[in-house]
Amino acid sequence: MPTEEVPYKRSRFSTRLPADRSYTEGHYWFRREEGDLWRIGFTKFAVRMLGEAVELGFETKPGAPIEKGQTVGWIEGFKAVSDVYAPFSGTFEASNPALDTEIRLVQTEPYGRGWLYSARGTPEAGLLDVQGYVAVLDATIDKMLGQRHDPH
Repeated sequence: MPTEEVPYKRSRFSTRLPADRSYTEGHYWFRREEGDLWRIGFTKFAVRMLGEAVELGFETKPGAPIEKGQTVGWIEGFKAVSDVYAPFSGTFEASNPALDTEIRLVQTEPYGRGWLYSARGTPEAGLLDVQGYVAVLDATIDKMLGQRHDPH
């Protein structure tokens, strides 16, 4: 069954946001796989800010406990090296094995085969649905455009 998608376009950025995901203000998405197992990835906006991904690594081992906000790994792009965080407390399950050989999936399929890792736990209240994430994107892009045009 195809996932409903919400088209988004602002300035020079456009994407199609899956409506079946929860989002964070930090530009992560997650989707329930089963029970308390969640698949976690970067949004297309996060990937665009990162630049082309060249390497990804996780220090956290499968089965290890994780806390919300904890660094579980890192991703290196041409523009930056960024930490990969846990969006909720629980257990780190596994990194995406497809990224070991096809790191470009992070860019080409951020909402599909380019997911980052899976974890078990219960996300806290305050997650964003797709419309809430659209509001975050609007505010983020407005801020970026304002800084670009600020003469000071």
